[in-house]
Amino acid sequence: MPTAKAYACDDEKTHFHPATVTLRDPGPTEILFDIKYAGICHSDIHNARSEWRPASYPIVPGHEIAGIVTKVGSQVRGFAVGDKVGVGCMVGSCGQCEYCKAGTEQFCTGPGGTLWTYGPDRQGNPTAGGYATAFTVDQSFALHIPDAIPFQASAPLMCAGITTYSPLKRWGAGPGRQVAIVGLGGLGHVAVQIAAAMGAEVSVISRTRAKEADGRRLGASHYYALSEPGTAGELAARFDLIVTTVSADSQLDPLLAMLRVGGVLVDVGLPQHPSSLYMSSLTHGARVLAGSLIGGIRETQEMLDFCAEHQVAPIVEVISGDEITAAYDNVVASRVRYRYVIDTSTF
Repeated sequence: MPTAKAYACDDEKTHFHPATVTLRDPGPTEILFDIKYAGICHSDIHNARSEWRPASYPIVPGHEIAGIVTKVGSQVRGFAVGDKVGVGCMVGSCGQCEYCKAGTEQFCTGPGGTLWTYGPDRQGNPTAGGYATAFTVDQSFALHIPDAIPFQASAPLMCAGITTYSPLKRWGAGPGRQVAIVGLGGLGHVAVQIAAAMGAEVSVISRTRAKEADGRRLGASHYYALSEPGTAGELAARFDLIVTTVSADSQLDPLLAMLRVGGVLVDVGLPQHPSSLYMSSLTHGARVLAGSLIGGIRETQEMLDFCAEHQVAPIVEVISGDEITAAYDNVVASRVRYRYVIDTSTF
């Protein structure tokens, strides 16, 4: 069986070290590829630090993966050795339930449900994610990376891209719509680009104006700092759609008050702790509070093609394997502009 170099951590302190992982030989419908780049997502940190649920250690995280195909199974169609390939948050589902047939494999209700990129497999055995030099995946969960997207910037789109594209598309971001993105971080800076490319009038809502120049350069027409007195009142009943990308705990009522009648607030930041709100924040104005979980494989490929067509790409800082530990702390402290990407040639 093939092996790969990797970086793993042994407990919730997330001190990463070199490791070796064993991969399965690709089956008839599977692809083996060399990982070239892997993004660091805040959800990797939540998982590796057991903040959402107890992790199984040692753990090799990573679900924003970009690489080059090195081997294909006998029944693989559409991928060939040498192709660019991406893998996101999931690598398996039943394929037969109503949600899989609808192209929303992330909601699979079949036996075993959705198989996520790292964590226990169907037999309960630990699996490795993208902080490695190779990966095996079924062709049904592999994505084509268009040449128009810079290769190292393509990795974060596998999560940050689809996480923001899906709700923006679903809730009608487009011409004539006022759309606000809360937070200009790893998710937010991609969301601004996508919403602007869809034709919406985009505003960024942040704590301060420290990133205003970036926000406007990425496509925002307006930029608001909540630390400035009167900002919340100025924004009352202003937006048709708000997508909050902030992973820190925050209050929802002030954001709901910024929605027009029938407006929608979507939270994709996944804060660690429960949130509360007054139901009147929803009923007074028939406002909607919605969730969104990545997107299916078909929609993720659609997102990649959209980003290629509209020149949407994450701004990345490329790091080596021995910088992962420090990168985790920097992400939590919002010291990255805007997404770390690991160069696996440094392993």
